[in-house]
Formats: sequence, C-alpha cells, structure tokens
Amino acid sequence: MIHKLLMKLIINAVALWVAASVVPGISYKGVVGLLAMAIIFGIMNTILGIPLKIISFPFIILTFGLFYLIINAFLFKISASMTGSGFQVSGFWPALWGALVTSIVGFVLGKIF
Repeated sequence: MIHKLLMKLIINAVALWVAASVVPGISYKGVVGLLAMAIIFGIMNTILGIPLKIISFPFIILTFGLFYLIINAFLFKISASMTGSGFQVSGFWPALWGALVTSIVGFVLGKIF
C-alpha cells in the first residue's frame, strides 16, 4: 500500500514538473516544492474534488465535460496557493493548462508504471 502511494506521489511530482516546464506562468522552487504541491493537490482532489464534481454534475453534462476542466483549474490554483512559495501559478489560464498537462502526463505515467 505504501509502495502504491509513494509511486503515485512520484508520478504526480513528475507530472507537475512537466507542467511547470511546458506552461508559462507556473514555477516551482526545488523538489520540495514539487512534492509539496503533489501532496496538497492529491489531498485537495480527494477532499474537495469529489463533492465539487458531484454538485456541478449538471454543468459538466451541459458543457460536455468542459466544466470539469474549470474545477480542476480551480483545485490546481488553490493547491498552489497553499504550498506558499514552493509552487506558484500566476493566473487562471496557467492553472487550466497546468491542470490539463498534469492530468494527461499523470494518466500516461500511471499506465506505464
């Protein structure tokens, strides 16, 4: 169980690193910033993500899933603000693209490993 949790943490940290490397407006300070963001983003997705997605389900259906991206961008931005100066997102669009890149890279790496 701890092995799976550690693997998820590393995959999320790598996905965040890719997002910070590709998306302008996202920056981090060292590995500690990436790991802190990976932990906080995972916790926020678990605690707030599920209720937000349930509450906004009609909007998700109405927009053919695009509102799901807005929720992920919101959670990404909130998580970054909770890490302090370790991981920074400068606005909504970097948060949207960062959440999208992180999701795609995390999915691909999760399938590989």
